[in-house]
Amino acid sequence: MKKLPIGLSDFKELIEENYYYFDKTEYIDEIIKDGSKVKLFTRPRRFGKTLNMSMLKYFFDIKEAEENRKLFKGLYIEKTESFKEQGQYPVVFLSLKDLKTTTWEEMERRIIVMLSDLFSEYEYLLDELKGTNYENFKDIAYKKIGLYDLGGALKLLTKILYERYSKKVIVLIDEYDAPLVSAYHNDYYDKAKDFFKTFYSSVLKDNVYLQMGVMTGIIRVIKAGIFSDLNNLRTYTILSDKYTDSYGLTEEEVIKSLKDYEIEYEISNVKDWYDGYRFGDSEV
Repeated sequence: MKKLPIGLSDFKELIEENYYYFDKTEYIDEIIKDGSKVKLFTRPRRFGKTLNMSMLKYFFDIKEAEENRKLFKGLYIEKTESFKEQGQYPVVFLSLKDLKTTTWEEMERRIIVMLSDLFSEYEYLLDELKGTNYENFKDIAYKKIGLYDLGGALKLLTKILYERYSKKVIVLIDEYDAPLVSAYHNDYYDKAKDFFKTFYSSVLKDNVYLQMGVMTGIIRVIKAGIFSDLNNLRTYTILSDKYTDSYGLTEEEVIKSLKDYEIEYEISNVKDWYDGYRFGDSEV
């Protein structure tokens, strides 16, 4: 019996360490065929949002493409026409899950550190950069820049990656709403809204270096028009009739897993504990 990946959200580790995995790679096929430039998926906590984003990163990323190709061996996506997209794009993957603070000043510090950490992952590009790209990249990576100069940081990174690989960039933003919910509860929402409105729209709207953007969160933040500039955004909530099986587990998946662990007699208990969600036309 395979190990259970409790609390594990890194797709590569899950596959390489041979943990039990529900094949959700049809989600990749749907994403590719979708056609919308920027997608937002809202789902409750603990429904596999981060794991799915990690899966997208390893699938699309041009860096270590051959190595990552092995992760999808035997999975649904490998048998589809969409598999030709594997390893074809530079990918920026940013999680905002830790941006939860009681004050705006602390939030500012966390954002600066988060973006410094992100840019440090691409430090190998520094040797190839010149002029303002070099200076701006270094300032962000080494925390030499103030918050209000960071609104266009993600767009800068997509520009640099595009120039390096001659390929448009896929941007993945996980738990985009975490800092906004924290700001709302701690009475500094207007300051956070002003920053993140620019931060998101600069990279996701009218960005010639963007191939596709995918965001996840628990809610869609509508208050004060955080997405008012993003008219290219398509939102998929629990009420949408697409991607209904991409997050959480269907009854068939649960029954199969119980059989695999020889405890199918527990199905009624499991239904009592965990049933009751409906995403679109699917029971989850």
